[in-house]
Amino acid sequence: MPSRRDFFRLPIALPFMAQAQQPVKPRPFRVDIPKATINRILTRVREARFPDRIDSADWSYGVNWDYMKSLAQYWTTKFDWRKAEANLNRHPQFIARVEDYDIHFYHVRGRGPNTLPLILTHGWPGSVFEFLEAIGPLAEAGFDVVVPSLPGFGFSSKPKGKPVGPVTTARLWHRLMTEVLGYPRFGAQGGDWGMRVTMELAGQFPQSLVAIHLNAAPAGAPRENPTDEEREWQRVTAAARTAEIDYFNEQQHKPQTVAFALYDHPLGAAAWIVEKMKGWSDAFFSEDQVLTNVMIYLVTGTVGTGVWYYRGSGDERSQLRGRLMTPTGFAAFPKEMPYLCPPRSVIERGFNLVHYTKMPHGGHFACLEQPELLVADMRDFFRKVT
Repeated sequence: MPSRRDFFRLPIALPFMAQAQQPVKPRPFRVDIPKATINRILTRVREARFPDRIDSADWSYGVNWDYMKSLAQYWTTKFDWRKAEANLNRHPQFIARVEDYDIHFYHVRGRGPNTLPLILTHGWPGSVFEFLEAIGPLAEAGFDVVVPSLPGFGFSSKPKGKPVGPVTTARLWHRLMTEVLGYPRFGAQGGDWGMRVTMELAGQFPQSLVAIHLNAAPAGAPRENPTDEEREWQRVTAAARTAEIDYFNEQQHKPQTVAFALYDHPLGAAAWIVEKMKGWSDAFFSEDQVLTNVMIYLVTGTVGTGVWYYRGSGDERSQLRGRLMTPTGFAAFPKEMPYLCPPRSVIERGFNLVHYTKMPHGGHFACLEQPELLVADMRDFFRKVT
């Protein structure tokens, strides 16, 4: 007699799939950036002129001047892109044509006879690099792991002339999972933009989603009589938005201006990204981690189209309404931005929350900061719902 997990892997009749085109077989992919591209970036960093220094030892004025000076020195004298490239290539990668996009993704099949397909989605200013340390442990735990690069990010192709956002991405991910990889049902996980994409997957294609796991959540509409916990969270959230949300408004409203500022200025792009990696995390990252993530944007020329995603999100019309009924798990990391980590009572109003974990450490870049904690929580949650 088939188990519950067997049920989730049985083919089911979907009208969407019946009308779809024949799937295109993915082609293997390896990161292999030309030496001339690396040299051009390093030359630009060596020749960069530094702005005047504000006399401050902390990050209260934005990215720390002394840190950037040190990072530039490390970048041009010690950072080894080929070593980073080998790390990126340690799991199987593929490119698949989905609609008008060449989608880059990792795909590692899990151990055991009854594996559960799971798609993990990154955000900005992150990349697939965030999930590298989770791929192996998740596969060992019985998941078929799929980690794609968002359209316009990293090694996926870029939108042509018009930004796209989570609504389009969810449709692409659904076709990738069901048509290209042949998974009629699967789980999904994400934070940041990955949270929005995962929510859109559950909203647009509920018949295909076994369950979703999030490490960020929207605030939702306030209620008339908030609890003391909710009232304090609203206060902290308002302060955090005042301090942090300017970048979001600029990237969503004027993405082309930001793209011009960052596209041909590696040190400026690094500063723009590093400030968020520092401010939104529980513990700071090594120079190699920071530069690997930054270089993915630079070597692929996607630092501009990554910013476009904010405008795409604003332009697209989401059909999400009311409470998402897909079984949901949530990992609450203490250093996540408050407006992405509501109290449990708020999350319960917007989701069919069946699993909630308060993490001891970690922030916005959950899987890069605390891969073991996140993997363990995903494993426990999906075992519970399957």
